[in-house]
Amino acid sequence: MIRILICDDHGVMRKGLRLQLEQHSDFEVVGEAADGRKAVQLAGELQPGVVLMDIGMPNMNGIQACNQIVRDHPDTGVIILSMYSDEEYLLRALNAGARGYLMKECAEGELDQAVLAVAQGKSYFSPAIQTALREEYVRQLRQRGAEDSYELLTEREKEVLQLLAEGKSNKEAAVALDCAVNTVATHRMRLMQKLDLHSSAEIVLYAVRKRIIM
Repeated sequence: MIRILICDDHGVMRKGLRLQLEQHSDFEVVGEAADGRKAVQLAGELQPGVVLMDIGMPNMNGIQACNQIVRDHPDTGVIILSMYSDEEYLLRALNAGARGYLMKECAEGELDQAVLAVAQGKSYFSPAIQTALREEYVRQLRQRGAEDSYELLTEREKEVLQLLAEGKSNKEAAVALDCAVNTVATHRMRLMQKLDLHSSAEIVLYAVRKRIIM
């Protein structure tokens, strides 16, 4: 069973999420929180596998709550529920350690898939977000008169990019590719230079734009 904690300050939203989740035989809703501090508290007490976290909540916002939950319980996957599809919010969520980002307007059709993916240690981002980010990325490239540098990557750098975007550490990527950790670190440095990326969160954001990960 996948244990799920629902965190949203709107009771109607929590009820709707619970009703949908409880239709899945492998899901168990173990608790609800109406503010960020309660979410952090219940995450510690209930040890859920997945937390559904609204961004805008009283006492402590969803990004701060996500950061604390991931820091204290790294095996818990947090899916951010949001009304916003812009890059700033997604980057903040990724920096806080979120593994998923789901648009509220799309939640009904994507919720089960998102929970299953995150419970398996994968990432999940709404297709609507991927499309919005891709369109914005293309617009920015055109404004700068620049080109996408993805094709400048070697095949091994592309493999490393995908593994890192999926949340793998350098060591885990090295095991997957059957190579040395230092080799992965070198590929990571080079691909970040080629793509002008500066953090793990930006690697994930780029991969979402390119639909390299879900």
